[in-house]
Amino acid sequence: MIHQQLSRVHVWDGVTHRGVGTVRWSDQGPAGRIDAVEVTEADGTAEYTVLPGLIDTHVHLIGNASDTPADFLAWPLITRPEEQVLHGLAHARRALSVGVTTVRDLAADDVQFSLARALEAGIVEGPRVLAHGLVNMTGGHGDLFIPPAVVERKPVADGPDACRALVRRWARSGADGIKVPVSGGVLSVGDKASWRNYTDAELAAVVDEAHALGLRVAAHAHTEDGIRRALAHGVDSIEHATKLTASLADDIVASGTTVAPTLLINDRIADGTAPAAPAQREIAQELVAGRDVAFRAAAEAGVEFVLGTDANGFHVDFSDQWDELRAMARVLGWNADRVLQAATSRAARAIGRDADIGCLAEGFAADLVVVRGRPWESPDALRAESVVAVVRRGRLAAGTLPG
Repeated sequence: MIHQQLSRVHVWDGVTHRGVGTVRWSDQGPAGRIDAVEVTEADGTAEYTVLPGLIDTHVHLIGNASDTPADFLAWPLITRPEEQVLHGLAHARRALSVGVTTVRDLAADDVQFSLARALEAGIVEGPRVLAHGLVNMTGGHGDLFIPPAVVERKPVADGPDACRALVRRWARSGADGIKVPVSGGVLSVGDKASWRNYTDAELAAVVDEAHALGLRVAAHAHTEDGIRRALAHGVDSIEHATKLTASLADDIVASGTTVAPTLLINDRIADGTAPAAPAQREIAQELVAGRDVAFRAAAEAGVEFVLGTDANGFHVDFSDQWDELRAMARVLGWNADRVLQAATSRAARAIGRDADIGCLAEGFAADLVVVRGRPWESPDALRAESVVAVVRRGRLAAGTLPG
């Protein structure tokens, strides 16, 4: 067992700045733990700050991670699953290098389940991966990423019984949760965000079966109807929620459901910063019109927004989490403390892991990020280039520890 510590550093514990002190941790096999957090000064002069590792609650690991350009839609169809795992690992390690120690993949199958197990066992180094199996209807948002002429398709489920069966299949394969689209999307070919995905009976079957098996349910929903139906059936999180209204915000607060706003990806598609077809750009432009005003009002009403980038390595890179945090501060009107909470303690609660990650406290996982300066004072200080070291499982994963 290796014991390490950082002394005379600012301690931001997942909620607030506590002062200057020492953080001690140990490497205990596959799961390093924090031994102690001692604050000796309420404030003081220190060059570095220690934060809990960031948590990105919405990513898609599987995609081209090489420097060779590839078509976003074609790449998964021409790349074998064995090779896809390696690209997924490269994306995961890219996120880890900027301080993201936990990611949640929201379109997973056996490729991501295998990667998650290898990472959890310590066979390869990378962030913690939670993988949600995708339950999707024929012609739904997920299915429309595959051209009609392709015979070998990802599993789909139509009808309540088939939905239950696919939830059970993913549970047996090792899923941490379930993702279900209830509206159309942006990047799927020929899709319309306004299209309903799944009937109420099918959605009820997905949520009921997942919860019966102890799995959380994340619902992809852009539209008012999609958000309303997702809430009515008791999903645990809503992804995107782009057409959120004031009344729906009140319902979200009452239910305790979390929202990953995925700001950058829709902005970049809408303004042409990220490559996209004209039809995709039009969908994104329609979705983001009025979004910022609605989201700020929702944040003021108490909606629990958490970090979720929708990173896929193509439209949003796996090192863009800090950029997303600054966008959240701008759109939601939050100070740096509140934004950091959305990426640490509150994100941990959103994925059901607030008992062991997301905070600097004794007994919690030794997932740490060391940054220069005082990041809790200004959202503008939340930048990847400020990261000097990342610790995962109690072991140095990137950079160099001060001192």
